[in-house]
Amino acid sequence: MTEAFHEKLNKVLPRLRSTELLNNKGLGNEIGFYIFDYAPEHELEVREFLDGVILPGLNKGPDPVRTTHINLFQLILDVLTKRDLLDRAVALQAAKGDKEVLRAMKGPLDPEKLAQELIKQMDLSQTDLVIISGVGSAFPMLRTNTLLSALHPLMGQIPLVAFYPGTYDGAKLRLFDRLKDDNYYRAFQLAV
Repeated sequence: MTEAFHEKLNKVLPRLRSTELLNNKGLGNEIGFYIFDYAPEHELEVREFLDGVILPGLNKGPDPVRTTHINLFQLILDVLTKRDLLDRAVALQAAKGDKEVLRAMKGPLDPEKLAQELIKQMDLSQTDLVIISGVGSAFPMLRTNTLLSALHPLMGQIPLVAFYPGTYDGAKLRLFDRLKDDNYYRAFQLAV
């Protein structure tokens, strides 16, 4: 892990525990959606840091932050399993390839439907912060910008942080630093 990346990671927990982030202060009436972007080669380190430092650190102390963590890839698997489509999707992918399975799963994996499913998995009245991971694993079944856009009207004042393996420059998302997503202007960088 590079020293600069290590410093960036160490900024995450204090930022997530900050009153400004948790209360959406200083955002000019925008909802608190944040992107923590990182080089894709750091994916495993970020997962370990999220599970071993960030999530436990949010629950410690006299003022624990009530956090809901959603892994997008697991969400997709859960949705397909619940609708009895997972085995069919796997068989279709093996028989006809990625394009065909993506076409066939377009309805069940619609970002609006997945946003609704994500909201169902949490009690917003008991949540201070939502963390989303598994962005890279969920691609190409789900694009981050479309999910975030679908979540905007559903989240109320609950801040959301997406851990993103790629680059976010405040306007454009580039998954894996290669794939250009549509512009997304409604999120803030979590740590620079």
